[in-house]
Amino acid sequence: MPVAEKTEQHDPDEKIIEIELERLRSFTNHPFKVQADSQMIELQDSIKKYGILNPLIVRPRPEGVYEIISGHRRKFAAEQLGYQKVPVIIRVMKDDEAVISMVDSNLQRERISPSEKAFAYKMKYDVIKRKTGRRKCGQVDHHSGKKSIEIIGEECGDSPKQVQRYIKITELIPELLEKVDDGSMGFTPAVQLSYLKKKEQEEMLEAMDFAQCTPSLSQALRLKKLSAEGNLTVEAMEDILSEVKQKEIDRVVFKNEQLHRFFPSSYTSEQMRREILEILKVWMNSYWDK
Repeated sequence: MPVAEKTEQHDPDEKIIEIELERLRSFTNHPFKVQADSQMIELQDSIKKYGILNPLIVRPRPEGVYEIISGHRRKFAAEQLGYQKVPVIIRVMKDDEAVISMVDSNLQRERISPSEKAFAYKMKYDVIKRKTGRRKCGQVDHHSGKKSIEIIGEECGDSPKQVQRYIKITELIPELLEKVDDGSMGFTPAVQLSYLKKKEQEEMLEAMDFAQCTPSLSQALRLKKLSAEGNLTVEAMEDILSEVKQKEIDRVVFKNEQLHRFFPSSYTSEQMRREILEILKVWMNSYWDK
């Protein structure tokens, strides 16, 4: 079976044509990462065997190029394989319509990082907000009688409260968001840290490095409270983070020298940890496929 992105619905009367890769442009502020990971290798192998079975969806731009609505990963894979052209379906869309289509098509992917989903929800929410002419989060769409976040939740499979949480973490600085994506910091503590001022978030990174840990939910709530009161200092951050977490009493620990038997000596601790997590994900997927 070929491995590819989920098939998109399109009108059978729509014409599929081939366009040069050099005429394709990424979607403006595209929130989904295109990475040379194991999934990309699978996609490239599929394209080698079967070609690009699912055409890209693009829209024409005034500059004479085409903006990708769906198919950024397929374009990247095709480039790596030396393709000059790819099959596309051209659709004329207004900006807001294009945003909704781009977000919805990419949210169908099996693996999406928290930050990708967060910024995708934010983009979709902003479009709905513009359409309803409202400024406050959660205002009602008079056509459906539902709040914007309820609409997103129903269409994307999350509760309205969870949609709000995802939108909230877009206020985290990139370095903290990366910790959520790589699993070194929990999602719910991250939501609480998103209430901290940007300067406090930067100081939080230093405190995490000092304590060699990330906050639990209860610690994040205390940090948020101190920030709201104007009493959050670097010293307070370090004191709170340095507390021993109950769950860490029985944690599994590997020494770097143990792991370097299996990784290049140039790998940092963080690189080894990420690689191990990726290997475990692949193993788990293969286990459940048996």
